[in-house]
Amino acid sequence: MGSVSSIPHRAVPPPGPEPAVLPGSSAPANGPTGAPGAAHSVAPGGAQQPLVPVHDLIDAPALRARFAALAATLPAADLRCAAMADLRAAREAGMARLTDAFAAAPSAGLALAAGGSALTDAVVLLAMELAQTHLHPLPNPTKAERLTLLAVGGYGRAEMAPYSDLDLLFLTPYKQTAWGESVIESVLYTLWDLKLKVGHSVRTVDDCLARAREDITIRTALLERRFLTGDRGLEAELQQRLWRELFARTGPAFVEAKLAERDARHRRNGGSRYLLEPNVKEGKGGLRDLQTLYWIAKYLYHADTPEELVAKGVFSGVEVQVFHEAAEFLWTVRCHLHLLGGRAVEQLTFDMQVEIAARLGFTATDGRHPVENFMQVYFTHAKSVGELTRIFCASLEAQHVKPRPALGPRLRRAFGFGRNQLAAGFVEHDGRIDFADELQVAAEPILLLRLFQEALRTGQLIHPQAFRRVAGHSDLIVARLRGTAEANAIFLDLLLGNANPERALRRLNETGALGALLPEFGQIVALMQFNMYHHYTVDEHTIHAVSILSQIERGELVDTLPVVSDILRQGVDRRVLYLAVLLHDIGKGRPGDHSGVGAAIARDVCLRLGLDEATVALVEWLVHHHLAMSDTAQKRDIGDPRTVRAFADVVQSPERLKLLLVLTVCDIMAVGPGVWNNWKAQLLRQLYRATRAVLTGDAETMTATAREAEAKAALTAVYAPFATQAAVQEELVRHYTPYWLGFDTETHLLFAKMDENVLPGEIFAHITPDAARDATKAVFYMEDHPGIFARIAGALAMAGANVKDARTFTTSDGYATSAFWVQDMDGAPYEKSRLDRLRRTVERTLRGEVMARDALRSKDRMKRRVKDFTVPTRIIFDNEGSDLYTVIEVNARDRPGLLYDLTRAIAACNISIFSAVIATYGEHAVDVFYVKDLFGLKITSEAKRRSIETRLREAIERVVEPA
Repeated sequence: MGSVSSIPHRAVPPPGPEPAVLPGSSAPANGPTGAPGAAHSVAPGGAQQPLVPVHDLIDAPALRARFAALAATLPAADLRCAAMADLRAAREAGMARLTDAFAAAPSAGLALAAGGSALTDAVVLLAMELAQTHLHPLPNPTKAERLTLLAVGGYGRAEMAPYSDLDLLFLTPYKQTAWGESVIESVLYTLWDLKLKVGHSVRTVDDCLARAREDITIRTALLERRFLTGDRGLEAELQQRLWRELFARTGPAFVEAKLAERDARHRRNGGSRYLLEPNVKEGKGGLRDLQTLYWIAKYLYHADTPEELVAKGVFSGVEVQVFHEAAEFLWTVRCHLHLLGGRAVEQLTFDMQVEIAARLGFTATDGRHPVENFMQVYFTHAKSVGELTRIFCASLEAQHVKPRPALGPRLRRAFGFGRNQLAAGFVEHDGRIDFADELQVAAEPILLLRLFQEALRTGQLIHPQAFRRVAGHSDLIVARLRGTAEANAIFLDLLLGNANPERALRRLNETGALGALLPEFGQIVALMQFNMYHHYTVDEHTIHAVSILSQIERGELVDTLPVVSDILRQGVDRRVLYLAVLLHDIGKGRPGDHSGVGAAIARDVCLRLGLDEATVALVEWLVHHHLAMSDTAQKRDIGDPRTVRAFADVVQSPERLKLLLVLTVCDIMAVGPGVWNNWKAQLLRQLYRATRAVLTGDAETMTATAREAEAKAALTAVYAPFATQAAVQEELVRHYTPYWLGFDTETHLLFAKMDENVLPGEIFAHITPDAARDATKAVFYMEDHPGIFARIAGALAMAGANVKDARTFTTSDGYATSAFWVQDMDGAPYEKSRLDRLRRTVERTLRGEVMARDALRSKDRMKRRVKDFTVPTRIIFDNEGSDLYTVIEVNARDRPGLLYDLTRAIAACNISIFSAVIATYGEHAVDVFYVKDLFGLKITSEAKRRSIETRLREAIERVVEPA
């Protein structure tokens, strides 16, 4: 066995401006890759030196002697219990030694896995010996009473995380005997009493072959079996027959089955290797992907280690090193997850990320948290696993073990592409495009970029060897291509000159060529943002945003995005738009506001690409203001003309407005599944149209008085058929101006009809779907009293509803007219079948049958997985953002009941809330209130503002214990 040399994981600085990429890996050599060149003895499937020598983990000879002594004095009925107590104590002591050693060497995950397997071996063998020697002794077993015990699954690979399952195969000659049944039963009861999770099977050799033919999972388990004890003749027979009768004949079928299994597993686990809470074992880029490569390699090549694949021409030596480093890191993370969770935890949740980053010694760097540096290392290794998989699969296709994609060649023939159509410097190799001569690449490094251009032009895949050469020659891109006119032209053509810029960017990013051309982009590769809002790493989010822009431009999202689709159909400056989308988050991971920092970086990048000053200035402006439209739409009352005028002052031109809308939509849609919805679409469309009207001079110039008169006339037209003239007139005079400006005619009519039948003390609630906003509209009519907004907010919170928008007004005769737009806990509108229950819950709370304050206190528990998120509390008072109201913006960490607590605090200060706009970005809540004092005036007193802020901070900073 070789010695273990684990990867040290220290504080990771942002990658430098000149990332040198190793062949087969996109990780910068001076970035988060662990220790380049560190030696690793083995990967999955090989022998790994345990973290603690097995004789220091458990004293097997002493336990054997103890069992013999117990057997001499105790009947069989008591022997197993007594022996089991000693075995349990010994195993617990051994696990304690392993975990102590791991705490001292927290990066030695594979060694811990090997130690766990070695300790389990000793325990299983002692349990088997106890059963065969003392519980069920059989001095002269017959041929039928032979028994072989094999480890299978992960245990068969001699890799066990602290809480991994234990998979055993009891191999018998041809049929089970009573003695064999007794032995197996005793062994299993012993292991179960030790609280081990045991999966077992009892089969003959014939059974094994029959089941393996039918079930690919059983075949895989038999592939990585390991002999523990018993009759070696049975194991040898199984080995010989498996290879002769099954494995040797079914290689291609096994490959197809395992790759299909992998694809299905990826779909179940989110489909991306860049999910911010990845599954370390089953997710894309995780341990199971490495193990799949091992299974296929062993099945096809009889290879027990990745090193053996170098001789087969599958991997290079550097790629084997990448394999080992990824396995070491992923096993390290998995072992920490198990130990922290006290069970078989496989998902790297936010709270676990913080804990593991601390255990591995990561520290903060400028602009980044320790956990962000840790996760950048994680995603770099996950990316490397993907590269290894691609190389491996291409090698299988070249050897005709895995079928090539059938559609590509047909399309190339249909469009006249083929071997003769490739440009000079390239050849077709195994159905893929490759460099004709590596020496020519060194002499003409521009071929490194033309490769991607040629692949998109012909529709051909790129050969893994070509990917390797691009990755290995990134220094040439840096030294001889970056900033040159020819390189700039090819890059802009890849981004703008074809229908699939996403594929071009992904290929460039996978090889490190994108970071070499644009070192600023290299700094956001595999960079996660430690929040609950963004679902992907920054580079993955950016490339996804470019993909969405391309889909819009191709007319594929017209039904979902009619306005931006029409903007692109009419024509915009594509260079500006694509570069702005590509660079909008380029400032992340650096100190300061990423929009301002990113704008300066975008300017430098665009100048280096040779763009004219007007184009550069527009890209710079878009990057600097890429959040302005989203923030205005989601954090302000866009029905207020003052809000629209202020936003128009920022935008200044219709061209900027169009480009900013498209950029905003692409940015939001690329955040992650479920983030984009009709609510955001409706807000952005409304803001776009209102702002365009202001910028083009088409905005209505009606005064508030004229708009009020128009609203009253609209209500009269629809209400008069149902009411007397006196009733209509009474309805028109009992509401103040903000009411007429704040609701539409449909809502005005609803309140008028509610008033017809209202009795003192009665509460009217009308809850209906609002499909246009992807929300549920809840309208309330009742006698007004102080704190009415807080009462309704509390009632909705009790029902589990999230408020997205709200406004409430009081009539001249003392009634509150309130409308709230809400979504359920999943961010979706309530189904019709749930509306009655929602209504009943709200009405009971408003009547005082349930005290919202007490009930919310009991429910207000922070989930442990998000307990480490911190959101600085910021409270902003704005008397310029609205003509009628003071705007209070509260930024705080979201939690159940937050809106209720904030509105109660405002009510306690004798302040009336007239409308509220509620936005959440993961754990970050932004609640904006439009308020007046008791005299109907804005809040101008500094002392009063300080008093309100104090109350709000007290409401926010209540201590909430993790659940």
